[in-house]
Amino acid sequence: MNERVHDPIEGDLYPGRWWHRLDDGRVQCDLCPRDCKLHEGQRGACFVRARVGDAMVLTTYGRSSGFCVDPIEKKPLDHFLPGSSVLSFGTAGCNLACKFCQNWDISKSRDMDRLMDRASPEAIARAAVESGSRSVAFTYNDPVIFAEYAMDAADACREAGILTVAVTAGYISPEPRREFYAKMDAANVDLKGFTDDFYVKLTGAKLAPVLDTLVYLKHETDVWFEITTLLIPGKNDSEAEAREMSRWILRELGPDVPLHFTAFHPDFKMRDLAPTPAATLARARRAAMEEGLHYVYTGNVHDTEGGTTFCRGCGAALIVRDWHRIERYVLTAEGRCPDCGTAIPGRFEEFEASRQFGRRRIPVAIAPR
Repeated sequence: MNERVHDPIEGDLYPGRWWHRLDDGRVQCDLCPRDCKLHEGQRGACFVRARVGDAMVLTTYGRSSGFCVDPIEKKPLDHFLPGSSVLSFGTAGCNLACKFCQNWDISKSRDMDRLMDRASPEAIARAAVESGSRSVAFTYNDPVIFAEYAMDAADACREAGILTVAVTAGYISPEPRREFYAKMDAANVDLKGFTDDFYVKLTGAKLAPVLDTLVYLKHETDVWFEITTLLIPGKNDSEAEAREMSRWILRELGPDVPLHFTAFHPDFKMRDLAPTPAATLARARRAAMEEGLHYVYTGNVHDTEGGTTFCRGCGAALIVRDWHRIERYVLTAEGRCPDCGTAIPGRFEEFEASRQFGRRRIPVAIAPR
């Protein structure tokens, strides 16, 4: 691990890994496609990466907005240790500027004082073991912007036998992407829409780097990943866009990558829109499956049909879900249909109904040692 640099205003700072000096005296951050170019004392668009002296630092290393134990289905991941619990945490800031952000109080925070929970990577791994969690999720805000912290935590988790999950928008440059995902076991990538116009106007970013991340995950890594698209009424919820996106996924990633269509609720700078109707999610799911995708789910609504994992071989309902709770589970420990033997893609293990985590969320306090 790198040595920390102390700043009298922010406290302990952590040296950033991906940056270089420019000929004009500025320092450029190379973590994400924004390529923020900073003078002394300036912060990047994410707010948590800053220039101090002639170097780039991370201001949130070891500091969290809070820890909770969640169901893995909330990430959402439906083909990664179903029914298990995951220790979840985030920091502050984000490298996107989504007007519809559902976690804006964390991701858009400029108040470092709200990061009251301090925890070393080793303490996080220990807390996961003690809470009975099978994995740790870097979530709530995007782990890309606290990559050094997430990667160190992932190393500690691996030593403790705990798996790691990145819940991310996938907005990251090629070199750090390679280093970051080498530490991860699973990811849920937020594909926020399928037009550059949507990305530019509503997220302040671009679509192409996200698609590059998805292609990289599929063809260059062993990371299990699923995709989530939040459908926003009148913005990205047309059947035509769902079909176009599904055709791209089929062509570039294959039919077995799970896709989640989730419901928007009015928040942040888009409080004037209505929540997404359940019928819109069902329509998008139907369109995606008609285009050839095998595992398409609906989220943030009660929809047993849209939450169920069906066998591609015989059509049997293998994992029946209502929101984040598993109602029925007949998949074998090896991830096969018990009736016809068809293998379901994902990461599975022996399932015990009495031990499934369900819909709970349990706050966790991590005591320093």
